[in-house]
Amino acid sequence: MIRYIIRRLLISIPILLIGSFACYVLVATAGNPLAEMRFRPGVTEADIKAAEISLGLDKPVIVRYWNWLTDFVSGDWGQSIALGQAKTAVFPAVTDALWTTGRLVIGAELLALTLGVSVGVLAAVRQYSIFDYLATSTAFLMFSMPIFCVAVIVKNYGIQFNNVLESMGLDRWLTTAGPRPGGFSGSFGEVIFKYTGTFLLPTLALMLISFAAYSRFERASMLEILHSDFVRTARAKGISQGRVIFKHAFRNALIPVATLFSLNFGAVLSGAIITETVFGWSGMGTLLVNSVRQFDPPMLMGWLAVTATLIVLFNLFADIVYGVLDPRIRLG
Repeated sequence: MIRYIIRRLLISIPILLIGSFACYVLVATAGNPLAEMRFRPGVTEADIKAAEISLGLDKPVIVRYWNWLTDFVSGDWGQSIALGQAKTAVFPAVTDALWTTGRLVIGAELLALTLGVSVGVLAAVRQYSIFDYLATSTAFLMFSMPIFCVAVIVKNYGIQFNNVLESMGLDRWLTTAGPRPGGFSGSFGEVIFKYTGTFLLPTLALMLISFAAYSRFERASMLEILHSDFVRTARAKGISQGRVIFKHAFRNALIPVATLFSLNFGAVLSGAIITETVFGWSGMGTLLVNSVRQFDPPMLMGWLAVTATLIVLFNLFADIVYGVLDPRIRLG
């Protein structure tokens, strides 16, 4: 197993290098971050040339990429160069955004995975039952609704719930616009109360969409395994239904869901743009939109580098899970 993990790690390094170079070339050739300077009164060609030299824009792309890569690996991610904006260090901006989005996504994806796999297994075992029809209908409903609609509906219900609490003389519990100001302080019960009230609505909005995908994938995978030859053989030997499901079928049915989880987690973590916008959270999605709108290459590259690393890491995680679930994979 250790050799299998090392092999996957060694494969991930060139993938990250190739991906970062491709991203850098795309960003570098997408436009000139100093183009707006030409339209500012009093700015001369000498000023523009000096700015290009100070930012290294006069060098070839390959040289600029190498300089960026060596600085990035050493911990110097550079500063924002968006015109008209305060010079912000890229590293704390990206890590703060990642922490903001991560707190939403981790809880949402873990809840969605647990609930989706459970519902998918039960729907497959009780195929064509009332529960199966309800689970299938709910999943298709979530698939058919854009995340924006889901987030707005969840937010509106949260506001109405707060209004009911207020009409009863109680404090408003659910936070519908950004993280709770002042952080989480007080007794243990008060911290739990504030924490759940802050994260419940955006976490629920993200969870509903992912839950639909996990439940459908798990149901389809479980049905395929339950109709396979080795499961029929196990039943013919008199093995109990519970042991057939959880010892023989469930483990194999998790492999496709592990792929979906690794890809979905990295994608959602890097860009939960709509949910963050609806609930007023300034995370990775908001950072990406601002970086593109202001055409800020250092900030964009910081975002892309972190996103690419996360996706590769979660794919590595999926490969490790494959090896645990099916030993034949790590021996291939």
